[in-house]
Amino acid sequence: MPVQSSLYRFGPYELRPRAREISKLGTKLKLRPQPFQVLKLLAERPGDIVTREELRKLLWSAETFVDFEQGLNTAVKELRALLNDSAENPRYIETVPKLGYRLVAPVEVVSLGEPHLPPVHVESPAAEIVRSEKGAGRRIWQMPAFLRWTAVAGIAVVLLTGLTGYWQRSREPVNAQPAGGKLMLAVLPFENLTGDEGQDYFSDGLTEEMISQLGRIDIQHMGVIARTSVMHYKQSRSPLEQIGRELGVQYVLEGSVRREADKVRISAQLIQMRDHTHLWSRQYDRELSSLLALQSEIAQEITDEIQLTLGDHERVAADRKPAASPSSYEAYDVYLKGRYFWNKRTTAGFQQAAEYFQQAIAKDPNYAPAYAGLADTFALMSSYSIASPNEIMPKARAAALRALQIDDTLAEAHTSLALITENYDWDWQTAEKEYRRAIQLDPNYATAHQWYAEYLTWLGRFDDAFRESERARQLDPLSLIIATDYGASLYFSRQYDRAIDEFHTVLAMEPSFPRANMVMFAHVEKGMFAEALDDIEKWRRIDDTPYLWAEQAYVYGRSGQQEQARHALKKFEEWNRRGQPRPTPEILLAYIAVNRKDEALAWLQKASVEHSSVLITIKVEPAFDPLRSDPRFRALLHRVGLTE
Repeated sequence: MPVQSSLYRFGPYELRPRAREISKLGTKLKLRPQPFQVLKLLAERPGDIVTREELRKLLWSAETFVDFEQGLNTAVKELRALLNDSAENPRYIETVPKLGYRLVAPVEVVSLGEPHLPPVHVESPAAEIVRSEKGAGRRIWQMPAFLRWTAVAGIAVVLLTGLTGYWQRSREPVNAQPAGGKLMLAVLPFENLTGDEGQDYFSDGLTEEMISQLGRIDIQHMGVIARTSVMHYKQSRSPLEQIGRELGVQYVLEGSVRREADKVRISAQLIQMRDHTHLWSRQYDRELSSLLALQSEIAQEITDEIQLTLGDHERVAADRKPAASPSSYEAYDVYLKGRYFWNKRTTAGFQQAAEYFQQAIAKDPNYAPAYAGLADTFALMSSYSIASPNEIMPKARAAALRALQIDDTLAEAHTSLALITENYDWDWQTAEKEYRRAIQLDPNYATAHQWYAEYLTWLGRFDDAFRESERARQLDPLSLIIATDYGASLYFSRQYDRAIDEFHTVLAMEPSFPRANMVMFAHVEKGMFAEALDDIEKWRRIDDTPYLWAEQAYVYGRSGQQEQARHALKKFEEWNRRGQPRPTPEILLAYIAVNRKDEALAWLQKASVEHSSVLITIKVEPAFDPLRSDPRFRALLHRVGLTE
C-alpha cells in the first residue's frame, strides 16, 4: 500500500516534501536542497520555534560549527529572497534572536491521498515560447479580440463571485473601517506565467475586468484602486507591505494566469494587509475549449466554497451581465489604448487618444465609453490651449451627449458633460449637478472626484475641494494628474509651500509632466525668483516653446527686473506677430508683470469671446490681484458667473 504524503500550503506557495518541490500559484520554483529542508522543518511546525541547534543536528551534523553558521544564514537568505520576504517585516520566516526561526504564516496541510493536479513546470521563457508555438495552447492568444475578452470576463466573474461572497459576509468582523469610512482594495496586475511578454494582454485584461466589476459592488463600504495606480506594480518586486502602504489599502487581490497545451490555470488570493492573512485562495484548471461554457459553473463553485469557509450564510448569486457583442470587445481593446495616451496630458498624447477613441467608435457605434473618452480628449485639448474652444468644444459636447443617449447611467459621460458645461458654458449649476450624478452612479470613478474638486476650487470652496481631491487621491494614489491638480488647488488657495512640495513630488516621478510645471507660479508667489527661472530653463530642455518667453517676462517683472522682463516679452511678441497664439495664463500674467494692464485685459476679453477655460481661474488666481479693482475685470467676473 503506498505511503500517503502531504503538502503544505502557505500564502501562494505549496511545499511538497516527497517530491522535493516548492511552487507559487502553480509554478515550480528552484531551491537548493539545504534551504528546502529548512523550509520543510518550519512548515511542519508552523508558529513554533525551530532552534538553530535543531537545524544543525538535522542538516549540518557532519560539518563544522563555522560552516553551519554560514550555511544556515545563506539558506535563510535564499528562502526570504524566494518568498519575497524580509527580516525586518517578515510575512513568512521570522528570526527569533539567539534561538532560531519560525514560520509565521498560516499553514494548511493537505493529504495527497486523492489525485491532485501537479504544478506545471516552466523550463525557461524561451523554452515555454517554443513549446507554445507548437502546441494548441496558443489558441486563446490568437483568438479574435471579442473571444479574448469573453474569456477574460468569464474568468473575472468566477473570481468576483467568490470575492463578493467573502466581502459581503465578513467585512465588519475582519477589520475596522478606516478613517475615510470605506475599506480599500487593490487588484494587483495578474501575473503572466507563460514566459511570453507578448501574452500580457490576457492577464492585463483580466486585471482590468476585475477592477471594473469589483468597483460596482458594495459601493457604500468598499473602494477599489484605479487601474492607473495598480499598473505601476506590474512585474514589480515591491513587498506587499510597501504596496499596501503606498496605495493605502486594507486588502489586496493578487493572482496569475498561465496555460499549458490546451489548458488554462487561474490562481487568485485575497490578502488582508494588516497581518498578511490569506483570507481566500483558489486555483482553477480548465480546458480552453470549454472555458466560456463553464463560466456560470465555476462562479457557483467559488460561491459554494466561500460558504463552506465562512459557515451558513446567505447564498451569493453570480453576477450575470448581459453578453456583449463581439464588436464591443474589439472597441474595448482600442478604448483602453486611448485612455493610456489620454493620461499622458501632452499634445501628442491627446491626438493619439482621439484616434483610438474614434477607432473604437468605428468598431462599435454604440460603445458609450468611447464617446465619453472622445469628449474628454476634445475638452482637455481646449483646456490645454491645443485647439480653439469654439471649434472643438461643440464636438466634445456632441460626443458626451451621444454617450449619454446610449447609456445615461455611464458616470464617465456625466463627468465629461460636467467639464464641458463648466469650462465652455460657465454654467456652474449644471456642471455641479452632472458631477454629483456621476459620483452617485460610480463613487469609485476617480476622475469625477478630481474634476469636481477643480470645480469647487474655481468657486473658492477650498475645504470642499480638498475633500473631493483627497477622495480622488485615495482611489488613484499614484496618478500624476490627480496629484498635480491637488497641487494646483493648494496654489489657488495660496498655500504655496504645500503646493511646491506636491509639484516637486510629481516632477520627481515624471520630470516631463506638463501641468506640474505650475510649480514656477508658486515659486513666484513665494518670491523664489531664481527657482522660478530655473523651472523655466528645465522645461525649455523638454519643450522649447515660445510661450516660455512670456513666462520669463512674468518672472522678471514680478522680481522687479523690468528691463529683462521687457526683453523677454519683446521676444514673445515677435513670435506672436508671426503666429496666432490663443490666450494662456502665461501671456496674461506677462503683461500684468510689466504693468501693461490694458493689454492683459484685452487678452482676457479675447479669452471671453473664445469661451476659453483660462477664465475659470479668474476668481482664485493670485497673479490677477493687480486687476481686481478694475471695472473691466469685475465685468468679466460677472460674465463668467464668478462675481465676488
